[in-house]
Amino acid sequence: MSDERELIAEREKKVEEIRALGANPYANGFSPTHTAAEIAAKFAGAEAPPDAGEKGAAPALLSDEHFKIAGRIVAFRGFGKAAFVKLLDRTGEIQVWVRKDLIGDAAFALWKLVERGDFIGVVGSPTITRPKNGAGELTIVAENVVVLTKATRSLPEKFHGLSDQEIRYRQRYVDLIVNPEVREVFRKRTAIVRGLRRFLDARGFFEVETPMMHSIVGGAAARPFKTHHNALDLDLNMRIAPELHLKRLVVGSLERVYEIGRNFRNEGLSRQHNPEFTMLEFYQAYATYEDLMRLTETLFQELAREIAGGEELVYQGQAVSFASPWPRIPMKDAIVEASRRELLPGGLERAVLDDPEALTRWIDASGVGRRGDDLGAVLRKSESHGERVGALFDNAGEKALPADRPTFVTEYPAETSPLSRRNDADPTRVDRFELFIVGREHANAFSELNDPADQRSRFARQVVAKASGRDETMDYDEDYCRALEYGLPPTAGEGIGIDRLTMLLTDQPSIRDVILFPLMRPEQ
Repeated sequence: MSDERELIAEREKKVEEIRALGANPYANGFSPTHTAAEIAAKFAGAEAPPDAGEKGAAPALLSDEHFKIAGRIVAFRGFGKAAFVKLLDRTGEIQVWVRKDLIGDAAFALWKLVERGDFIGVVGSPTITRPKNGAGELTIVAENVVVLTKATRSLPEKFHGLSDQEIRYRQRYVDLIVNPEVREVFRKRTAIVRGLRRFLDARGFFEVETPMMHSIVGGAAARPFKTHHNALDLDLNMRIAPELHLKRLVVGSLERVYEIGRNFRNEGLSRQHNPEFTMLEFYQAYATYEDLMRLTETLFQELAREIAGGEELVYQGQAVSFASPWPRIPMKDAIVEASRRELLPGGLERAVLDDPEALTRWIDASGVGRRGDDLGAVLRKSESHGERVGALFDNAGEKALPADRPTFVTEYPAETSPLSRRNDADPTRVDRFELFIVGREHANAFSELNDPADQRSRFARQVVAKASGRDETMDYDEDYCRALEYGLPPTAGEGIGIDRLTMLLTDQPSIRDVILFPLMRPEQ
């Protein structure tokens, strides 16, 4: 029998011993009146009574008030007829002092079967202990203790913690118990989502829910997960984005809408990518992408102050200032800067990027199109000048962006943006930005295309691209074009990845650190 199995068997034996004493090791009906944090707040600043903790003496109390608390034992120090334990509830930890002379022989017989990891309920009054070294600690002196749940698996030792990353992700329930910093990350994630809602609600946005299963692929260029509806005998796709449904709602006179929900993309896993992820998408009528740049800057600054404590933060050792104004860099300028930094071969100037024939000559002369890396592969598949410019930015230009400031990248090619409005002065590009922070895209926004004829032609090009073997394309959505014929007011929309935003504001290196249950290969 393995050591782990032996430990489980020992705890299972104690389950039966608890039953033999007439108690239920999986009890119910104990209702706490207070949390650890509430008791700590109530007695903040209190001093220890003169005889608190004196050997053999009855504990001197801060108050005769009785408190009912419940939680998991995460630390246990037992000695003879007494024990100190740390109890963890949803708000934090509190110390409990259990003494045989106070709870009685019968209750103490049960108590002897209690271990670290078990859930207990406690009724008692507060004191402050007087340890030999250091300040006293707020403690509940137990008058009654009940076993609520007997754990049959032991927690990892607190000193060693739970450090194996794969086990942490697979057994998040254990990770949350033994690593308080992990609980704090997810507490902040909830605060981020709450802050997003509060920000948008205050500006008149209306929260909605749109379908998760789509009959066609739309709203983004990505490969979908597929499913099947048995009753309708209908093949469906898990949504890659809610965009087209949200813009239908703007057509329907809901002029400011947003949705926070899951998207699903059938792509690889990395430190920045999980196949299911959480997005905020919002749409505002009578606004442009420039309006959303100002809105986004304000939104991120407010969240940084609330979650990270200010507009100056550090992400994985890199200092980042959220102070205004944020740089705005045209995509082609970022590519030129990448060439100057030797992230691309030399000689790539703005004039070359503006001229399709000159760019083709540069690609041939520099050899980048023949390389065996991702850039070479994308350039060989690119069928337009705009796609080549986009590939150069994705694979090199991003790396040339400032690391210490959030940066808006603008002037995207029309070919890479099938749902964006063309720029009035230069129809080869669109009114779009992406927000990059520490080298990662955090937001994507644009003035929306509301010309149904232009939208149909762009959908048609997507269909041709899919027929030529390109996976990450959209389907032709005739109903969406019909909605545009009823009239979409001038509108701007934006998507913000909540997982990456949480990574940034909590200084976490991997997207798996901010998703409670990231996708993992099945255990063998």
